[in-house]
Amino acid sequence: MIQELKTGKGWRIGWNPNAHPFQGLVGSDDWSIEMTAAEFTDFCRGARHLQNTMHAMAEQLMDQERLSCEQETSTIWLEAEGFPKAYSLRFILLTGRRGEGEWTATAAAELLDVLTMPPFNSLTIR
Repeated sequence: MIQELKTGKGWRIGWNPNAHPFQGLVGSDDWSIEMTAAEFTDFCRGARHLQNTMHAMAEQLMDQERLSCEQETSTIWLEAEGFPKAYSLRFILLTGRRGEGEWTATAAAELLDVLTMPPFNSLTIR
């Protein structure tokens, strides 16, 4: 697999399976953090799960209602907060050196779109 790095306004994400011990990278214009394969895989899966949950909740809420959804594994905690079609995304690493980050609703939407593309949509490392 070839190294991947995608960037946009307010976000960036990368994957290099040959780097050790940190194969994944997430960040914004102002910060970034490298992640282990397990952390990065849980981040990608969890963020996609939150995206699906937020979209599913759209039918249950009135237009002005906001919501917050969380996803947690042994390596990472994730939160989507806002409206079903416009929400921020936040994470906290729970292992090793720890770290956290957050994207605005605009940046999160673009980042989540990238997570549906290879190689980010098929990471199954464990």
